Amino acid sequence: MVSYIWPLAIIVLSNIFYQVCAKGIPSSMDPFASMTITYFVGTICSAILYFVVSRNGNLLAEYGKTNWAPALLGLCIVGLEVGFIYAYKVGWSVSTLTIVQSAFVAGALLFVGWLLYHEAISLSKVIGIVICLIGLYFINK
Repeated sequence: MVSYIWPLAIIVLSNIFYQVCAKGIPSSMDPFASMTITYFVGTICSAILYFVVSRNGNLLAEYGKTNWAPALLGLCIVGLEVGFIYAYKVGWSVSTLTIVQSAFVAGALLFVGWLLYHEAISLSKVIGIVICLIGLYFINK
């Protein structure tokens, strides 16, 4: 059970700090300039953690195992981060933006999961999306 929970804890804690940091980018700073610092720190941190976790690992050999996904993920992450930074610059609040985007993402991923991965769309999932949409109504009221 612990192996199931710790990744979620990392995601939740990282997302909380992520949102605080994204909102904390100075409004006068270009978001893409801030991203160069972000990715520099991320690259260094990832390299250090790779060698700590994969003792005697060969990073170049790992690169040889790649496919299209890491490169596209990099583009997606830039879109996510810049989108959040710009949303905060135009006035979205931390407490509202994440809920609104999560509800839309959950709805879209319901269909992506069905279409690409043949995941079942159950009545309870549809009801959950409807509840999310009702929640969006009240959050934005």
